[in-house]
Amino acid sequence: MASPLTIAFADDHPLLLRGIMNLFEDDPAYSVVGKADCANTALDLVRRHVPDVVVMDLSMPGDIFQTISEMAAQFPTRIVIFTAYSSIDAALKALEAGAVGFVLKDSDSEELFDAVSTVSAGEMYITKQYALQVMNGLRERAKRDSSKGKVRLSPRERQIARLLAEARTNREIAEALQISERTVKSYMSALMAKLKARNRVEVAMAAREYVELESDEPQEYPLTLRR
Repeated sequence: MASPLTIAFADDHPLLLRGIMNLFEDDPAYSVVGKADCANTALDLVRRHVPDVVVMDLSMPGDIFQTISEMAAQFPTRIVIFTAYSSIDAALKALEAGAVGFVLKDSDSEELFDAVSTVSAGEMYITKQYALQVMNGLRERAKRDSSKGKVRLSPRERQIARLLAEARTNREIAEALQISERTVKSYMSALMAKLKARNRVEVAMAAREYVELESDEPQEYPLTLRR
């Protein structure tokens, strides 16, 4: 029998937080390891428990987007945003910071479970209202400062870019390619500079454009779009 997926929650609305936690605590497939009510305590929570998934609100006190960036850079935890912020810009900013899921609070509980399951499998999940707009926005932002076709990636850089597009962490990329995490970080720095990308999401999206240019075969990347 598979071990339950560990999950944590961060939201500053106590009643909503308790209700969501109850839903996951009642499901034997999940083990709830803790809760937080602001950006700082959310980061401390992930640092302590390193859960498989953390479900976070965007409207908590503190610098939420900086917290997302730090979590994504330091831990293998998958970050799902669960928010009432019905804004494409908010979704883009959260995903660019390192989140791999975005779900609106007016969605039903089934969609939140679906999002958690999807990101834990290494895919990206975008709430159904925003899926196409968000992915188009990510593509445009990723190539906005790049000169398409003028940058060529080495075979190793393409390998890392493809794994990054699958929402792999540095540790998982290192294991897949049998190299050290320090080497992965060095390649990431080089890719960010070469592709003029500001973060991991922009590296993945910009690299996709170049990989497609250099290959006759279309590249497939896992993304769950809900309609």
